[in-house]
Amino acid sequence: MQQRLAQVRVVTFVVLVTNASAALFLPAVGLWREPEPARQVLGALGIALFSAAQAAVLYTLVTPWLSGRVKRWSRVALALTAVASLPLVGPVGGGWPTWSWLAACSVGVVPVLTGPLLAIGLSAATVALALAVTPGSIGDSLIITAGFGAGLAAINVLHVWLWDVLLQAEQGRAAQVQLATAEERLRFARDVHDLLGHNLSIIALKAELAERLAATDGARAGQEAAEVRRLAASTLVELRAAVYGYRQVGLREQLTAIERVLESSGVRCTVSVPDGDLPAQAVLTAVVREATTNVLRHSRAGWCTITLQAALGEVRLTVTNDGVRDAAAPDAHSQGLRGLADRLAEAGGVLHTRADGGRFTVEAVVRSPS
Repeated sequence: MQQRLAQVRVVTFVVLVTNASAALFLPAVGLWREPEPARQVLGALGIALFSAAQAAVLYTLVTPWLSGRVKRWSRVALALTAVASLPLVGPVGGGWPTWSWLAACSVGVVPVLTGPLLAIGLSAATVALALAVTPGSIGDSLIITAGFGAGLAAINVLHVWLWDVLLQAEQGRAAQVQLATAEERLRFARDVHDLLGHNLSIIALKAELAERLAATDGARAGQEAAEVRRLAASTLVELRAAVYGYRQVGLREQLTAIERVLESSGVRCTVSVPDGDLPAQAVLTAVVREATTNVLRHSRAGWCTITLQAALGEVRLTVTNDGVRDAAAPDAHSQGLRGLADRLAEAGGVLHTRADGGRFTVEAVVRSPS
């Protein structure tokens, strides 16, 4: 998803710059028609400064991680170069409406930088100024500045709006993923609290009792201390079971959480599992977590299927997704899966991976628990 967003960002910036530069070629006609070399140089300087400032502003519009200070200074630079272009570019071209074309660029970019009322005011002032200073037909200058400028503004507003919508959607997706992660952490914290709260309370009481009996009844104090040790060991075993998925974290719950995370990330997910109890093996939950993490990090997946089958004394977990280049798939997915293959081998299982036709498949096979 991040890669797609980056691609859309580049395309949006290219469209904005292309749209803005279309009107900058026409002021160059005025430079070509200008007979005085000094005016040509000054006009070229004014056009170059305005073009650079405009490109910088458009870049800030599609770069959300830039600071507010950078964005403000880029807009100040655009305003200054627009004002400076009047004495530099205005006299250039003789009867050619050189500055009107440059004014059209200003009208085209203003609506994406300010609110609607201020944009209308600035655009009207720019049009009026162009009519006042541009030689030749007032009608031509009006059509260029107001008409062509309005067309540029419409294209810019549309593309910036689409980019903002996509960016907000991505931010919402990221928020959903964070929420799902937070919910999973809260669930695990609740399970650990329920598991440890009771036992630790008993351990504390018995330790306090043993401390009090130590001076009067050593035998009884020793029994209580032994009971404390037994409870502590039992609690540690239960805690390890909860952490590694043998007690509290079932495979069905893991699959449900992973399906929700993938869907919230824009990946269509289909989970197929048999009815009834599922094998709550930590190694399988680790496989599905690693495989789906690779879907989010290393591919441009549009869909993912997770299938669990139990037959003939073995359990087979298969995770398949699209959006993977065959040549890059093994390298991109191998690091975490290599460790999972070792864990499966220790449990008497095996891990297979394959890439074919833009699809990547992870298949884990383990013995069915008795």
